[in-house]
Amino acid sequence: MAPDVTQVLKHNRALLYRHIVTRLALAVVLFGVPLVAHLVGYDAALPAFGIPAALFVLIFLVLRLRHGSRLKVCEKVLHTYPLEYRDRVSKKGSEWKYLGDVHTVRLSVRGQHGAPSLRAVNTSTVRRWPKEAEEGGAWFAGDPAFGGVMIVPGSNDMLFVQPVDWEKYEQERDQADPQRRALAEQAGISRLLEKEPNILVGG
Repeated sequence: MAPDVTQVLKHNRALLYRHIVTRLALAVVLFGVPLVAHLVGYDAALPAFGIPAALFVLIFLVLRLRHGSRLKVCEKVLHTYPLEYRDRVSKKGSEWKYLGDVHTVRLSVRGQHGAPSLRAVNTSTVRRWPKEAEEGGAWFAGDPAFGGVMIVPGSNDMLFVQPVDWEKYEQERDQADPQRRALAEQAGISRLLEKEPNILVGG
């Protein structure tokens, strides 16, 4: 049975909010370290490093939210495309990025070949690979040439996926029939290319 889209979005939104609250709480604590140290009479230089550390946490959080969270576009995808079950999930590797861990996966159906390699980023900014995905298949909504959403049964973890070789499918996207292009535009994935932020220039 296909997962309940409302519950999936609720679950991933809760994970995202928990991530935000945790990072904000950490920043508040770090900002407060110099003040507490001064109140107790500890005037060494070490507590002063709490302020730049707090700023780093906040900047990193903004970058993650701006580039690593795709809840809104995933919601549009799920309301545009039907969910299809892919009974085989093959993870080829993972890479640490500022926007989150980027996993290389293939979502295929047994007996069919040619599934594209996809880069998958957890939409709630959680960095771990959902272990439930290794126990079976996953649900997919979207268009492999443009991107889409992968939902892991059991955990309801949601990942935003796009072709690893974006340029390879440029011609297919350009030559797609009007209905296919219209669906991609409606879902917000017709020209959405996930990119790693450049922290040296603020993204």
